[in-house]
Amino acid sequence: MAGQPRSLRYEYDCYVEAEIENYKDSIPRSAILRIGDEAVANIRGSEQVAFGELLLCTEVDRIIRKRLRVPSYAAWRRRRVKLIEQYRRPEHWGMAADAPLVQAITVDTEAHVLLLGTQEEGTTLYLAANGCQVTTVEEDQDIVDRVILTASQVGLSGRVHGQVSTLGNWFPESPLHAVVSSPSAFERLSIEERIRVIEILKSATLDGGVHLVRTLAAGHAAMDMDELRQRYTGWDVAIVEQGTSFLARKGVAA
Repeated sequence: MAGQPRSLRYEYDCYVEAEIENYKDSIPRSAILRIGDEAVANIRGSEQVAFGELLLCTEVDRIIRKRLRVPSYAAWRRRRVKLIEQYRRPEHWGMAADAPLVQAITVDTEAHVLLLGTQEEGTTLYLAANGCQVTTVEEDQDIVDRVILTASQVGLSGRVHGQVSTLGNWFPESPLHAVVSSPSAFERLSIEERIRVIEILKSATLDGGVHLVRTLAAGHAAMDMDELRQRYTGWDVAIVEQGTSFLARKGVAA
């Protein structure tokens, strides 16, 4: 579910925590124990009269942060501002200024965009950098973790939300302004499941919202355009991106 925007300081703290935890996960237990021994020695060598588990953990994190040369908040903020400016440009992600994703989705702090089966960070970061609240649903935990980590590194974790689930078992928790799906999102669903999921997503989409369905996978049609037209009866539909994607916009109630 989309949340409220977080402060830059909070995003920085999330970034630092993620860097430290990723480092701990990347080294063997023996290395962690050696850092622990170093932390104990540092504390005993200071003027601390006594120390507990919390102080020890804090010192371990300080040692790791120093080893990783984690930037200061001021340096991170400068880098973040520069990166966000880059990420806001569709050209940075190889998209033309008139690409359907760019033209069809209104990017602002109120827009909640659902990404299905994208398996890459570019679309997520482009939308989040432009102010959208983005929810990505994937079956693969590693993909979700990668997207969340990448977002946290540039201070966008407050706008990016990951859900590990099969599409057939997931339901939107808040209204949607747009849905962007890749061919892989629906490939494991039966026809009946696909119909049910599309109807759920249509119902969750606000008036004026859009669904962008990419229909080609590795050069082969993964979804049938005629089936999509049938599923989106009553919506304004178009075939875009040189016939590789299907765009549908929900009408606005009179």
